[in-house]
Amino acid sequence: MLQVSQLFIYPVKSLGGIALDKADITDRGFLYDRRWMLIDDNNRFLTQREHYIMALFKLQLQPDGIAVRFKDATFTIPFEPQTNISEQVVIWNDTCTAIIVSEAANQWFSERMQLPCRLVYMPDNAHRQVETDYAQNGEIVSFADAYPFLLIGQASLDELNSRLEQPVPINRFRPNIVFTGGSPYQEDEMHQFTIGNVTFYGVKPCGRCVMTTVDQQTASKGQEPLRTLAGYRTSNKKVLFGQNLLHNGQGVIHTGDILHLIE
Repeated sequence: MLQVSQLFIYPVKSLGGIALDKADITDRGFLYDRRWMLIDDNNRFLTQREHYIMALFKLQLQPDGIAVRFKDATFTIPFEPQTNISEQVVIWNDTCTAIIVSEAANQWFSERMQLPCRLVYMPDNAHRQVETDYAQNGEIVSFADAYPFLLIGQASLDELNSRLEQPVPINRFRPNIVFTGGSPYQEDEMHQFTIGNVTFYGVKPCGRCVMTTVDQQTASKGQEPLRTLAGYRTSNKKVLFGQNLLHNGQGVIHTGDILHLIE
């Protein structure tokens, strides 16, 4: 039996994740997942791949917004932007519309990132397409790298950790859905399944980068687990771990829900 064991959202791209007991599914992924993003002076997205310090920002859902903690400082991101200032922002090869959240947010994040940056929000009318080679029905995505969901089996993490001197937690891989049961890397072959009333489609294994080597508690960088994964999970020069998902339908999923495979 395959069963949802953990659910995560990452409201601000590349900052800390939030574990949930239940998650609402929208047209572009889980509610609040990667709807905010930090950009530089060139309107390009900022990422932990280049700025390890971003791992130290810890987030929590509050009734009035997203609470962000950095060391002893806190700031609350309102659910709705406080400005009407729109920008064309760049994330990988995509350009899309975003709204500046507030000058207060820009200042707070710039001081702690120790570089000029601005916080932006993706409005509902901004439609960023998933990779066209893998889209099925013109699906859209938030500020996530390319797809609405990332699925990882707990058995896959356990198998990887059996090869490592120091086990790594699941937060190195930033999944949205973790499941128990099944065999290691079974998600590679999960092309269609349902959770509740929502159908998910496994469309592309996830190529991993240096973010997996950043300790999410200390922001220190090492070589693992990427070095070990590269020894047995490389295909077409990409290190693979996890499965990117598209979906059809909206609803709510919970930890404990069953994944029903469709052959």
